[in-house]
Amino acid sequence: MTELARLLLIRHGQSIGNVADDRARAAGAHRLDLDHRDADTPLSDVGGGQARAVGAWLGELPEELRPTVWLTSPYRRAADTAALALESAGGAAGGAAGGATLLTDERLRERDLGILDGYTGRGIRERYPEEAERRDRIGKFYYRPPGGESWTDVLLRVRYLLTDLRQQYPGERVCVFSHQAVIMCFRVALEQMAEHDVLTIDREDPLPNCSVTTYRQANDQLELERYADTTAVERADAPTTRETPTTQEEAAT
Repeated sequence: MTELARLLLIRHGQSIGNVADDRARAAGAHRLDLDHRDADTPLSDVGGGQARAVGAWLGELPEELRPTVWLTSPYRRAADTAALALESAGGAAGGAAGGATLLTDERLRERDLGILDGYTGRGIRERYPEEAERRDRIGKFYYRPPGGESWTDVLLRVRYLLTDLRQQYPGERVCVFSHQAVIMCFRVALEQMAEHDVLTIDREDPLPNCSVTTYRQANDQLELERYADTTAVERADAPTTRETPTTQEEAAT
């Protein structure tokens, strides 16, 4: 099977959910103040700027490095990031990316937190103490909240997707817009990472919004070129935003 030429993994821009999470943690609240489901969470104004910045950066890449295939999670914050980035990339490249097709794949969606969705770590410990205890016992990588997914469930999605991408787009340069846990699972699949290693990276160096993680083909396999690169956002003087280890995902699930 021929390998992809390049794979770019881009986390969505800052979302209203990210902002609500920061506010909830600062206030010691039990739940995030959100009126819509996770799949419909839009970008913040900052997130929109980040998406345009990463798109402009993509459009200015040398033609031999520029993506030829564009895929996104169906969740609004990722899909809007992808659409804004593709629009900016077309402008930066003089329209070269303007005719590209953006494909949606549900396997790139965010990890489902089940009954814990919308709760802060504090809220989960008080509302579902038995789940907090079970998560501590099982560990973050394998813990599956009721009605939700474990990291390993997400990893299965990613492995299936990688197989399909290699079959459908051999030798292509693929750009993927997705979510933090999904991108970390790509690292597990591509780099054969152990549980401890990927969780340490996720804890100590969490993915910023609109950061770019890049793999290039070497010896007919994908090798990591850079992780969580924020060059595009920093160059545009847009704020660099990311979660801390005390977010809902880290502290509670």
